[in-house]
Amino acid sequence: MGAAWAGGDLRLSIDNDPIACETMRRNRSHHPGQVLQADVATLDGRSLRRLAGVGRADPCIVIGGPPCQPFSKAAYWTDPGDDSRYRRARARGETAPKPSPITDAKPDARRTLVQEFWRLVTEIKPNAFVFENVPSITHPRNRKILDGLIGDAGDAGYGVRLLRVNAVEYGVPQCRHRVILLGLRGGDPEQAEPMHTNGTEPSLLLLPPLTAGQALRPLQDERYFEPEEVLTGRWAQQLREIPPGWNYKYLTEWAGHPAPLFEAETRFWHFLLKLHPDRPSWTIPANPGPWVGPFHWDSRHLWTAELAALQSFPACCEFGGNRRERVRQIGNAAPPLMARRGTEQIVAA
Repeated sequence: MGAAWAGGDLRLSIDNDPIACETMRRNRSHHPGQVLQADVATLDGRSLRRLAGVGRADPCIVIGGPPCQPFSKAAYWTDPGDDSRYRRARARGETAPKPSPITDAKPDARRTLVQEFWRLVTEIKPNAFVFENVPSITHPRNRKILDGLIGDAGDAGYGVRLLRVNAVEYGVPQCRHRVILLGLRGGDPEQAEPMHTNGTEPSLLLLPPLTAGQALRPLQDERYFEPEEVLTGRWAQQLREIPPGWNYKYLTEWAGHPAPLFEAETRFWHFLLKLHPDRPSWTIPANPGPWVGPFHWDSRHLWTAELAALQSFPACCEFGGNRRERVRQIGNAAPPLMARRGTEQIVAA
C-alpha cells in the first residue's frame, strides 16, 4: 500500500499466510496486481517476473519484510535472563554488572528468509530493492545477517543506505522504530526527510506528532464495537486504576504508590500499558497476551478499527480472519504512511 501511494505500480504480492492473502484480495483498490500464496523459498526470479508481467527492460523494485520475530528484542531479552535481572537490580538501586552482549543466535528457520530475499533480488535483478525489519536486527546477535546483506548488495553494484526510522516522524500516530535498507543499482538512494517531530522536542520546522486521540476520534461509533473489548479477570480492576500514559509501574513503590502491588522492572514494559489521548501510541504488537497493551485510556481492549488507524490504515480497509488473526496482521504490518515515505525516493529514482 505504501509503495502504491508513493507512485509505484504494484504488480505482485507474495505471502505464505492464507489469511494475509485473503486480506490483500479484499482490498484491491489499495493492493492492485496479483496475490500469490506461496513459500518464497520455493520460487525463482524468472517466474516472479513472468507472473508480475515485468520484462527485463521494465523498471522494477523488490520490496520485502522477512518475519521480524527471530530478530526481536524478546528473542534475546528472555534468554537467558541476564538482561532482565540487570534492569531489575538497577530499579532497586542496587549495583549490578552489566551483562555482556549475546552474540550467538537462537535456532530459528525464519532467519534464513533474509537470504531468500537476497536470492530473489539477485535472480530478479531489479533496479532497486527495499528491505524492512525491526531495529534489533542490528543487535550483535543478528548483525552478521544484516552486514552480509549489505555487503552482498554492494558487491552486486547497488548503492545502499541503512535508515533507522520512527513511524511517528512520517505522520503515523504511533512510535514504531524500524530499520529500512534501500538499494539502488548504480546510484545513491536518498532518505525522505521527516515531516513530524517524534514528540520529545518541539520544532519550528516540523509538525507536531499525530496523537492517539486524533487517530481514534473519528472511530467513536458503535458499529466498530467488538465484544472482545470488554476486560474482565485478574488485572481488570488494576488496569482501571492506572492513569492514561502509564503501565504497571504506577502500582509500584518506585512510583510512590501507597500500596504497591508490583516491583518495578519485573514485568515487560507493555504489561497493563495504557494509551494517552494526547500522545502517539506505543508500538502495536502482533500477538499480545491478555494483559499486554497498549489498552485504550477507557480501560478496554482497542477495537480492530482502532488498531488499524494507529497503523495509518484507511478506515475502508478490510482484514480477513477472526479477531486474533486481524490483530496479528495489523501488528505485523509496516505502517503504510511510513512505507510510503520509506519508498518514495526509490520509486522516484
